[in-house]
Amino acid sequence: MNKAIYIATSESNSGKSIITLGLMSMLIGKTAKVGYFRPIIEDFEDGKLDNHIETVISHFGLDIRFEDAFAITKSQLIKKKNKGKIGDVLDLIIEKFKHLEERFDFVLVEGTSFSGEGTAIELDMNVLIAKNLGIPTIIVGSGVGKTLEEFLDGEYLAYDSFKNKEVEVLAFIANKIQPENLKLAEDGLRSVLPKEVLVSAIPVVSSLNNPTVKEIVEELDAKILFGKDFINNEVGSFSVGAMQLRNYLLHLKENALVITPGDRADIILGALQANESVNYPSVSGIVLTGNILPEDSILKLIEGLNGVVPIISVEGGTYRITNKIGSIQSKIYAENIHKIETSISTFEKYVDLDELSDKLSAFEAEGMTPKMFQYNLVKRAKQHRKHVVLPEGNDDRIIIATSRLLAMDVVDISIIGNKKQIENKVAELGIAFDFSKVNIINPIASPYYDDYVSTYYELRKNKNVSMAMAKDLMEDVSYFGTMMVYKGHADGMVSGAAHTTQHTILPALQFIKTKPNSSVVSSIFFMCLEDRVSIFGDCAINPNPTAEQLAEIAISSADSSLAFGIEPKVAMLSYSSGSSGKGDEVEKVRTATEIVKKKRPDLKIEGPIQYDAAVDMEVGKSKMPNSEVAGQASVLIFPDLNTGNNTYKAVQRETGALAIGPMLQGLNKPVNDLSRGCTVDDIINTVVITAIQAQGL
Repeated sequence: MNKAIYIATSESNSGKSIITLGLMSMLIGKTAKVGYFRPIIEDFEDGKLDNHIETVISHFGLDIRFEDAFAITKSQLIKKKNKGKIGDVLDLIIEKFKHLEERFDFVLVEGTSFSGEGTAIELDMNVLIAKNLGIPTIIVGSGVGKTLEEFLDGEYLAYDSFKNKEVEVLAFIANKIQPENLKLAEDGLRSVLPKEVLVSAIPVVSSLNNPTVKEIVEELDAKILFGKDFINNEVGSFSVGAMQLRNYLLHLKENALVITPGDRADIILGALQANESVNYPSVSGIVLTGNILPEDSILKLIEGLNGVVPIISVEGGTYRITNKIGSIQSKIYAENIHKIETSISTFEKYVDLDELSDKLSAFEAEGMTPKMFQYNLVKRAKQHRKHVVLPEGNDDRIIIATSRLLAMDVVDISIIGNKKQIENKVAELGIAFDFSKVNIINPIASPYYDDYVSTYYELRKNKNVSMAMAKDLMEDVSYFGTMMVYKGHADGMVSGAAHTTQHTILPALQFIKTKPNSSVVSSIFFMCLEDRVSIFGDCAINPNPTAEQLAEIAISSADSSLAFGIEPKVAMLSYSSGSSGKGDEVEKVRTATEIVKKKRPDLKIEGPIQYDAAVDMEVGKSKMPNSEVAGQASVLIFPDLNTGNNTYKAVQRETGALAIGPMLQGLNKPVNDLSRGCTVDDIINTVVITAIQAQGL
């Protein structure tokens, strides 16, 4: 099974690059093919690449293109959010992640960096992304400038943000901690976090926080005069050469950056000489301010020296330039091998790699978010392409849905309707519609019409159906579409946008009929709630099922749940939980539950159980503490149509949940019913699940 980990933080400058590099090094040593993904990156200039992605890909030699390693830039995210299109962003992130997941054995996903515009939404976005990718998280927190209490409070809030959305936190790494406080930080985190969370603390490593001369050049848009070969020198300290040379030399520290006006030849030459002397600290570089260059004679002298440190020229006064250098936040980039190796060795020294590796190996994702579910639906439908017929071809919603399905390239489509009328509606709607990819059928003009009439007559003549009646019925779009499915000219049918449920299902009951092991046709809705997908049944077909029928509906619904990637935990709903309730309706549910347990002992099932006890962990554990289902039910079976239909609509309206369905169960071939109030998205989703059913589920 493909695996992944999400590295997250709740603040800027947390030093999570160390964690990324260390983890990547660990994974490369244990896994054949490792991928890397950043859902959201900072904006970058045309012709340039994101520095961090470039560093990871190039240093570890990953087989991945730059454009595949990220989904969206920060500014694009903000624009999407302002337009209320965060859902589109999640769709894109899931799609790009899934492509990598298919190619690699493990994918390391790195969250945002909390810099620039939009930092206020970043923690929520990171939680949302990790939740929708279904992967666990490592949280990185910085101890810089905080008391222990401030640090622990802030990091617990970050942990709580992920846990509240049921994102598993495998490890917490306290970074940039003063060496003498490492144990204090670790013990503090262990006191506020659950014991199963791996806790580590990494000290401040000054060389990783120090900028290089290259970073200073880029930040100041400086011109390199000398020493280009040493541009990756790390700057350990910086000071202004304003005093006389004899005094300035006393202030030099190791890896000093000398900042001085370009006409101070004494300071320039003195610094270069100090760098060569064993009696003085090394100099990392010299910054010449004021856009002033030394005289030609001085330049000539420098040119003749061996091993000159970088000397750069900048515009701007010494005071302003010094402040800008002081505010530079160092980054790790591909050419700076020393920083990369220091990061990896630091990570390996302070993090228990064996325990972390065990946690990554043992993690199994639970549940499925709506976005993951919808992505997987489309992906599965595309794997084995099927042909779906839509009988209501003159309905605007059907035409628009067909246009979008063609763009998605997910199924083959036939439409029953008048071609000229459909062409006119396409023109009125102003949509793209590739008529060459759609089979538009007029039943009477179809070459199969006579064969369909004869077939229907033979199937139904013992029910007093005459040939004339068969001809009339085959002109009906629902009968003609259903016969296409029966004869194998289409793999499934979706109807009901303009017809009643009975009109859609009756032909299927007459000649497609139920499966050998099914005595009842039932329906389920996939209820896409904020953080999970639940299955509701039966909310569309059976008004008042018997205990035996209710048991069959439960078994069919559990099988459908499993087939669509959702672990079935079945709740047989009633107005009481456990053995306390009395009355005919409770007894019906209790009997149905016992029938399921006898027929399918492999299923996790609980009943009778109330709705709140089925879906709320706290209520479930208080009412039924020993239940495998209470509080975590994924398949909810309603005792009658009145309860089921009203509940699914109430949940849909009050929570904003997306209800996909109804999907019919029990027929030999898939025929699915739409509601007459359906949206274009409803049609698309139903076509996709019909195509998946046709694959043999």
